[in-house]
Amino acid sequence: MTDPWQRSTLPIDQRLALKTAAANLAREFDGIFGAETIERFLHSSYDEFAGRAAVLNFLPLLAERFARQRLRALAKVEGKAGDGTPVVLFLCTHNAGRSQMALGFFNHIAAGRAIAWSGGSEPGTAVNPAAVAAMAERGIDISGEYPKPWTDEIVRAADVVITMGCGDACPVFPGRRYEEWVLDDPNGLDVAAVRPIRDEVERRVRALVDELAPATH
Repeated sequence: MTDPWQRSTLPIDQRLALKTAAANLAREFDGIFGAETIERFLHSSYDEFAGRAAVLNFLPLLAERFARQRLRALAKVEGKAGDGTPVVLFLCTHNAGRSQMALGFFNHIAAGRAIAWSGGSEPGTAVNPAAVAAMAERGIDISGEYPKPWTDEIVRAADVVITMGCGDACPVFPGRRYEEWVLDDPNGLDVAAVRPIRDEVERRVRALVDELAPATH
């Protein structure tokens, strides 16, 4: 079998890192997906970020993380995995501000009772620094997140899709529950201006978590 990472355009360190990532994913999805599917998802995830990555060294890690999320989504869609935990997908245009804050709040508040993913119709190159700072004031670190696109399997795996200003670019699949949250775009705003947006995101996320996965006392 031809090594899919022996592409002349990739530096050797990138090829080695991707082979390691493929091995990691193969162990995690053993018995669920074969090597060909895993390599295809990792390959396409790498290419997705390669065109806009600021730091090449992080590309294999980003590709592995995104491929892992996509494979988990596909496993749920195909009925190969999943424990019934509700999944919420937050979508905005650049996946840099509103959807990242919602993701951070949701996973913090839900604490594993439900999970959230996020994506953008036109992903940016980095998470909004003012959004990162505003979330840090709430004790939630989103500095390790990264703008990413949505893919068909991720949307199909979501039980609830929350859109925030991506309009007609947001995907629509039958059988999903959709909500549009009208929120100001924090792009270009300072931390003081982002705080009211953050607080409204938190209010809406808390209500959504209480609905989907209320805490048991």
